[in-house]
Amino acid sequence: MSNTKLPSFKFLIGFEAAARLGSYSRAAEELCVSQSAVSHQIAQLEQQVGQPLFRRKGRGVELTVAGSLLQDSVGKSLEQIRNGLNRIDTYLDEGLVTLVCPAPIASGWLQPRLDQLLQAHPALCPIISVDESARFIDELDVDIAITREPLRQSGVLDMPLLTDALVAVATPGLADGAGLLCLEEDLTSDRVGPFIRAHWGHLRKTAIYDDPRLLLDAALRGRGVALVSRLLADEALRLGQLVHMEQSPGLPLGTVWISCTEGAPRLPLVREVFDSLLQFAQGGRASADFADI
Repeated sequence: MSNTKLPSFKFLIGFEAAARLGSYSRAAEELCVSQSAVSHQIAQLEQQVGQPLFRRKGRGVELTVAGSLLQDSVGKSLEQIRNGLNRIDTYLDEGLVTLVCPAPIASGWLQPRLDQLLQAHPALCPIISVDESARFIDELDVDIAITREPLRQSGVLDMPLLTDALVAVATPGLADGAGLLCLEEDLTSDRVGPFIRAHWGHLRKTAIYDDPRLLLDAALRGRGVALVSRLLADEALRLGQLVHMEQSPGLPLGTVWISCTEGAPRLPLVREVFDSLLQFAQGGRASADFADI
């Protein structure tokens, strides 16, 4: 490990400005300091590295070989720092609420209700993530989590939001003899696999997917009967793009939960969004509870 002592950050900022602008005076103007201050900083930096970094050229300066090497590293490092600060600044927006949700639910249930959510909360800028590993409220900057199991974390409020089921859907008037569309993980599941084989084993498999959103897209294109999450197909069913094959049995997939911090959230808007999502779910409870399954 190198024992080289790092120069003062102030020296490096002065050096980078002078190198980029080719002038001590212009660097001083940009940094709102005197030209002598910039000259002094660079002299101290040169003393520390043991080599000249600039040489005079006309009324300005140009880099030595050593200076060029240092500028390359310092310029990249400062740009990284600036980008990091800009990212931090983005997250200071008081309208930001971070919500993690399984992709099928985010795509089929949450996304179609986003306009309604934004109308209810005009200041809201939601950060919607389908990264289901980021489920620790406040530990990973997650404000609200929608999950298929309650989080059961200390200080976190878990509430039932919706119920889901695996249902058979197809485009209206799909021709008899259409094949079956399904997920690979469902076929290999100890619970779902036997259900599919018992009720749909007579159909030829048209396609098998590893992403439920692609499965839904195939159903919308009329490629066959799809076995999908009812919440994923929610909008397509409401718009009549797909129909639920009611003569076919469905398989309950259990309760979907919504969670946020139990106490006062970091912003009042977080609890307001939480409450709105609960209201949206209650408003569509009749269709979401799958009483016909």
